Amino acid sequence: MPLRRLNPPLHLLRTFCTVVRCGNASAAAEPLDLTQSAVSKQIQELERWVGVPLFERSRQRLVLTPAGERYELAVRELLARLEAATLELLASGHDGGALQVAALPTFSAQWLVPRLADFRQRHPRITLHLAQPLINALPGPETDCAILFGDGHWPGMHAHYIAGNDVALIAPPPGSGSTEHPVPVLRSPADVAGHTLLRHVSEPDAWERWGERHGVQGLKRFDGPVLDLFETVIRGVAMGLGLGLVPRCLVREQIAAGAITEPLPDAGFNSRLGYWLCHAGGRTQSPALGHFRAWLLHQAESHPGPAA
Repeated sequence: MPLRRLNPPLHLLRTFCTVVRCGNASAAAEPLDLTQSAVSKQIQELERWVGVPLFERSRQRLVLTPAGERYELAVRELLARLEAATLELLASGHDGGALQVAALPTFSAQWLVPRLADFRQRHPRITLHLAQPLINALPGPETDCAILFGDGHWPGMHAHYIAGNDVALIAPPPGSGSTEHPVPVLRSPADVAGHTLLRHVSEPDAWERWGERHGVQGLKRFDGPVLDLFETVIRGVAMGLGLGLVPRCLVREQIAAGAITEPLPDAGFNSRLGYWLCHAGGRTQSPALGHFRAWLLHQAESHPGPAA
């Protein structure tokens, strides 16, 4: 069957999704700017086109059949992608476009989002869509770039270092802990042994390597909670749960505000891990990605901490 006859006309698919959203032909008529009769006829035409019932008629409502549910999901995704592609095409003629960025939640909240007003001011024609996966995920077909946490080596990826390998030792604010179990004071690296040590899942051996750097032995015996987000580590430290090792770029504001402390400013260390901007090496880069990369790396060089 020729493709022009296999695929239903676009206006029938839009009517179908609108009826599903509104619940019946009468309610869908207004947003479609059609009569109820015309909406019903288009639904009937679509059902004849695909050869299967898409709705069950139930009093005043149209209820999707199982086949209709599957089809509606696919059509809704198709129409959304078509709309996004159209917006990107319209914007691309004006040195703009849509940019799909994935960035880990803590980095997004503490470092990236406070700077986006500057990016918007410099590139008003670029529409940035920011997703926040909970784990490192390489850019897929629907993502232009991703900000990952790691050592910068991902096969098939171009990686540009942003920030994060300068690690700070953070502690609860003064007065944390209960009266019976106050948080011990840190006066030297050796005092760390008296605390619970919070660990991040991406670098669970960070405390051992910190101990090697500062001459503190036996830290591997002090097992602490392993947490999956730096945000959770920071929150745990602020609540008096223990000490944390986190990228300094994530906590400058909290330290300045007194929510957490850095009792030993010279007791940080340089980690082999950090935040990197990654994009596929073999894919043609859009102008929007080029602008975002240049802006991001300039921000990293000029303002390593949270935006002022």
